[in-house]
Amino acid sequence: MSTINNAPIVLTGDRPTGPLHLGHYAGSLQQRLRLQDEGYRCFVMIADMQAYTDNADNTAKIRNAIPQVVSDYLAIGLDPSRTTIFLQSAVPELAELTMLYMNFITVSRLERNPTIRDELKMREFERDIPSGFLCYPVSQAADITAFKATCVPVGDDQLPMIELAQEVARKINRAGGREILPTPKSLLSKVTRLPGIDGKAKASKSLGNAIFLSDSQKEVKDKVMAMYTDPNHIRVSDPGQVEGNVVFSYLDAFENDQEKVEDLKRRYRGGGLGDVTIKKELISSLERVMMPIRDQRAANDVDYKDIIRQGSKVAREAAVQTLAEVKDALGVFSI
Repeated sequence: MSTINNAPIVLTGDRPTGPLHLGHYAGSLQQRLRLQDEGYRCFVMIADMQAYTDNADNTAKIRNAIPQVVSDYLAIGLDPSRTTIFLQSAVPELAELTMLYMNFITVSRLERNPTIRDELKMREFERDIPSGFLCYPVSQAADITAFKATCVPVGDDQLPMIELAQEVARKINRAGGREILPTPKSLLSKVTRLPGIDGKAKASKSLGNAIFLSDSQKEVKDKVMAMYTDPNHIRVSDPGQVEGNVVFSYLDAFENDQEKVEDLKRRYRGGGLGDVTIKKELISSLERVMMPIRDQRAANDVDYKDIIRQGSKVAREAAVQTLAEVKDALGVFSI
């Protein structure tokens, strides 16, 4: 497992609650590949401890999803010799940093976090909020700062999490009297949020409205043909609305020929272009993305546990060093 001295450091990851989908690919995975190829030192975390915050009664779901997530990483081209893939729970120093950081962040500050508010509403927790769920932005701050990450690829819905990590870094540096932790910056992709195939605001594993990276050619075709378009576009001759039309959102994200997409939009708005036609165009676009991923997945013959074990060893070495520096700066008693 190689490391790159003096290279910019990236931390990103995913909760293992199921296979990854095209929203992950457009929002973060493509960025990770680019950063890996440009020589950044990349840490990619399988955030199992954060997944427990709202899945504590279904640990099998998380356990079974971990190999799926690693398989998706390798299929899209992440290389364990250049990207450190590790398991959050295998780096206990992250939990200790979280405990330290929680003393610098108030409950009201966590409750004001827009991402947390949206997630609480979606899960209908009301006031029965698992404490781990409320505090997981602090855990994310620990994950980011433990590796002294300077940039974090995220979708726009995660920007409040990065803001809190920045706040934590500043508070720890101020309390320690010197700069221990760099202030991380967000790295937004071109597609910050991909809608669900049903027209809902966001493609999601939990909502079952996503195209998964592991989907077969038939599954992709069936999902595209069921996509939400313009409910008022009843006849081919009717003018259609592009805004809010999921097919065009996906064409914007995945079709390389954007001039063709703009032409399709013009014709759709003017009437005379049917939903089936634009869906067939999208199926072709997605196959150009998905086919290499399927081929790579079929070619992979690896020990997933060994990849995680080796990556977690590298990640823990970095986290141990950061924890020691933070504790020393804060004057934590040591023996």
